[in-house]
Amino acid sequence: MNEKVLKEITSFVNHFSGEQVKGVNTVSGGCIHNALQIILDSGQKLFAKTSPIRNYNMLHYESEGLTYLNRYINKDFITVPKALTTKKFSTTAILLMQWIDLSIGNEKNLGKGLAMLHKKSLKQNSNQFGWDSDGFIGTSPQLRGWTKTWGDCFVKLRLIPQLKIAKKWGLEFHKPNFTSQLIKYLNTHNPQPSLVHGDLWKGNTAIHKTGKGIIFDPAIWQADREVDIAMTKLFGGFSKEFYVAYEEIWELPSCHNERVDIYNLYHLLNHANIFGGSYKQQALSTLKKVAYFIDNF
Repeated sequence: MNEKVLKEITSFVNHFSGEQVKGVNTVSGGCIHNALQIILDSGQKLFAKTSPIRNYNMLHYESEGLTYLNRYINKDFITVPKALTTKKFSTTAILLMQWIDLSIGNEKNLGKGLAMLHKKSLKQNSNQFGWDSDGFIGTSPQLRGWTKTWGDCFVKLRLIPQLKIAKKWGLEFHKPNFTSQLIKYLNTHNPQPSLVHGDLWKGNTAIHKTGKGIIFDPAIWQADREVDIAMTKLFGGFSKEFYVAYEEIWELPSCHNERVDIYNLYHLLNHANIFGGSYKQQALSTLKKVAYFIDNF
């Protein structure tokens, strides 16, 4: 980060916090953004996620996601960083948030906390699927819009946009009526809409020193809660205790495993569209597997 940008950020944090910045350290922030640990005179730490100014809307959407998650979590079991503000500078945008020390440990509270989040938001939703504003999943767009039926939301607002992007790199998949059959199947499943994290892989979770679960980097929307559970299985790493604890709070349908590949197809296509490589073949294989399942359901 150049000296001009760092000076802009430091000056802004001084004004915003009412304190002086004592130190700034570069920390891990993922593959899309850069990140800073900012230490104030009082010893308080802040986390600043930085990105080129063209990515401001991504940071704003993440801020919105953190704010909504904090409304519904049970803070005895789970922690979400508080978004403090977003800001545009001359060439850079930042999301300033609460600093939380991340650790590893037993995932029981993480599982319970996620189930409580899903359950509490269920009671306060508008009985529709989707989201008010355009969002992002990684660097890909996640379209705004609302539907009363789950199949229409997942297929039309999530899956079809990724399939259209995939055609640009050469995805070839010709299956008549595939999307309409998938919509019909998911509408038959007929879940209720919960607020979901939306990008719940292992790297977006941690354990606090108190034992509470931590979730961050959301891609929120109102969806079938199973989309979060499915993604925890895409790249692995979650413990048995996590799943047992989740179901202690809210049991999953006995047939939920049959939808894991369907929901993870969205993320595999997204990874193929962003990163390419082996994700392309993995996405195509899963697409064929889902098509076979729908044909024989």
